[in-house]
Amino acid sequence: MKVVPIGVANTAPVFVERAKDAVITDVDGNRYLDFAGGIGVLNVGSANPCVTAAVVEQVQKYTHACFHVAMYEPYVAVAEKLVALTPGDFAKKAVLVNSGAEAVENGIKIARKSTGRPTVMVLENAFHGRTLLAMSLTSKVMPYKAGFGPFAPDILRIPSAYCYRCAFGLTYPACNLRCAADLERLIATDVVKPDNIAAVLVEPVQGEGGFIVPPAGYFERLRETCDKYGLLLIVDEIQTGFGRTGKMLAIEHWPKVIPDLVLVAKSLGAGLPLAGVVGRTEVMDSVHVGGLGGTYGGNPVACVAALEVIKLMEGGLVKRGEVLGQRLRARCLELQERFSLIGEVRGLGAMMAMELVTDRKSRTPAKDETARLISECYKRGLIILKAGTMNNVVRFLAPLTITDEQLDEGLDVVAEGLEIVGA
Repeated sequence: MKVVPIGVANTAPVFVERAKDAVITDVDGNRYLDFAGGIGVLNVGSANPCVTAAVVEQVQKYTHACFHVAMYEPYVAVAEKLVALTPGDFAKKAVLVNSGAEAVENGIKIARKSTGRPTVMVLENAFHGRTLLAMSLTSKVMPYKAGFGPFAPDILRIPSAYCYRCAFGLTYPACNLRCAADLERLIATDVVKPDNIAAVLVEPVQGEGGFIVPPAGYFERLRETCDKYGLLLIVDEIQTGFGRTGKMLAIEHWPKVIPDLVLVAKSLGAGLPLAGVVGRTEVMDSVHVGGLGGTYGGNPVACVAALEVIKLMEGGLVKRGEVLGQRLRARCLELQERFSLIGEVRGLGAMMAMELVTDRKSRTPAKDETARLISECYKRGLIILKAGTMNNVVRFLAPLTITDEQLDEGLDVVAEGLEIVGA
């Protein structure tokens, strides 16, 4: 494009004219089913009438004030909701910011200030954003980090629980969660001193990394290690939150694991820029006055949208995420039986993915075939995304408001694409 740099990538050559729930209409009148949801942002669907009505009403009152200049009720109301819905029966507080990357950066700032320690432990295959610190925490080099160094210091990476491609060549449960024990190994071998570690940062389900779901016991082991050495556990719910996995927050699938800080964004604002950090009061209050914030953080228009999102989730949309996920998993498993190109089907709730391989025995990543499949789907009216550090994972992020008929229609398109690509 003449005025947009080539660094701004596009999955589908589509210019949107309007969208409703899980259907996009382009400027030429073409209809597309949306299995991308703006990269997991539209859990309540496009142009949700409840959100739209609240936004219109708020715009007519005031569009901005800056909470640091003059306070307003929607900011406090969202903070109250976030404090109530995050795990933990202890006192919590929340700060609102603009984006997932900003939530990550503030979460690390808070953890470092609270503990007085610099180092952050993060996982392989992690994605935490594109700003300097968030990009440094992200695992994948191309396209997110290539040529953008030097990166932020005091970051150490440990293996993720990627059972399909175990870093140690082991099989669960015989592995005895070797990946979860790696932090202990680094401490025991003096690679890092525990009194230098501020926090362990994890995604409950790794998103950009390929929708990797850890096995039972993994997060429990990490929580135990954090408690043993006084480390904070930060859970990045930016893509996994707000009904996507069939729970309000994905970490609720592990009820014994209570985070110290929770990062939220994406579907919280239903398409409006809003994110937040929620955590223990004593941790959040460790930062001095003026140390947190930003001009647009907690914008009132985005806040009223978020209040409607939470209301919709509590009103049944979280359950829809669970039901949708069951239907999606069943159909994906059927496709796996038909097409040897599908090596693994995995996910939680409606956060589902298929990893494509050229050979199931060697598990060779099918990078080219994945790209072709996405292209074939687009040609047939379905917008869908890839993921994975090897670009061989097809991920499903359709709005939770999608109908069963639309879901089946889209999956039929995926099947048609697999027929062509896998031939």
